[in-house]
Amino acid sequence: MSECYEYVPHRLLRCRVRDIASGVEGVLMAVINENVSDTGVEHGMELAYIRNSTGREFTTAVTNVEPAPDQPQTAASRRDRRSA
Repeated sequence: MSECYEYVPHRLLRCRVRDIASGVEGVLMAVINENVSDTGVEHGMELAYIRNSTGREFTTAVTNVEPAPDQPQTAASRRDRRSA
């Protein structure tokens, strides 16, 4: 098996997301196109690396990632709203 992988840009990087397969929420840390084959034939898949509230990261298919509902506001976004 080849250990090839490449980072893929994603609009939700560093945002709070939910894995629809497990229901677990966390921060999307990376999306990587990895060879997931255990045979000689390469098979690439985009995997999302999500860090949950305990600090552990897990992977899921990038198609299972959606923005987490009711995302908490950051201090910067609260400041911006007051100045409007």
